[in-house]
Amino acid sequence: MKTLYLLRHAKSSWKYEELSDHDRPLNKRGRTDAPLIGQELVEREVKLDLIISSSAVRAITTATLVAKELGIDPEQIGVQEELYLIATEDLRMFAQSLPDEYHQVMLVGHNPALTELANHFSPEKNIANIPTAGVVALSFDCHYWAEISGDNAKLLFFDFPKNYR
Repeated sequence: MKTLYLLRHAKSSWKYEELSDHDRPLNKRGRTDAPLIGQELVEREVKLDLIISSSAVRAITTATLVAKELGIDPEQIGVQEELYLIATEDLRMFAQSLPDEYHQVMLVGHNPALTELANHFSPEKNIANIPTAGVVALSFDCHYWAEISGDNAKLLFFDFPKNYR
């Protein structure tokens, strides 16, 4: 069994016009929402083997805040440049190439690829948009990441901070 958590970065700030999109930090709401969704994952008893984040500042910060809530050392978060602005098909291939020794993996990144990938795998295919700090959890009835597909997937939950504000 494999479980994939797709977490969209929390709300980012547009306050610093001199910063590139890649370097934008979280805004106040984002710094509140990321720990909130982390706490909800704790309530759901989520146990992660691996967190991999886009290299964008807002994604790394979101991953760090969620990891802290889950009791995971932020130093253990993997950062992958390729997850920033990745195409959906490339994100699918990235997920299917995850190391098989990990069973519960969280990818922290961006739309539209996260929402499109969630719908690609989910049997329901009805997620219009993963909002900021939203998370989709999918389980796959298989032993290898290369085998994950819509045919062996189950949507476990789709959650976001607005449900708790």
